[in-house]
Amino acid sequence: MRHSRQREIILEEVRRERSHPSAQEIYDRVRQRLPRISLGTVYRNLEQLAAYGLIRKLEMPGAQRRFDGDLSEHYHVRCLVCGRVDDVYGPPLTNLPQSFPALQEYAILGHRLEFIGVCPQCRQQAGQITLAE
Repeated sequence: MRHSRQREIILEEVRRERSHPSAQEIYDRVRQRLPRISLGTVYRNLEQLAAYGLIRKLEMPGAQRRFDGDLSEHYHVRCLVCGRVDDVYGPPLTNLPQSFPALQEYAILGHRLEFIGVCPQCRQQAGQITLAE
């Protein structure tokens, strides 16, 4: 994939940010460096970068699409209140077909795991949400 200057800057901004930014957030950052870039150009380049495996596109039900520049093996946790997404590192799940017999008929190529909950800041603000035991 040939990298244009725009695409390189978009990639740098996604990799720099650990908060899993939305396309709008990336656009806002990139515009500081490239004031004439359009939101459509940012969207197109994000899709291309994800298609080529240079970033991850996080599509979560009920939430806006976000992007992750960290390609290491990890999972995500999303706050249902504010939408914050954090990385969760730990041992990768293995032997999925043995754990889930219904998967044995499939050739499993990968998996995505998303934890959902309420982040520490939202829990503190709400005051009444407690940890699951």
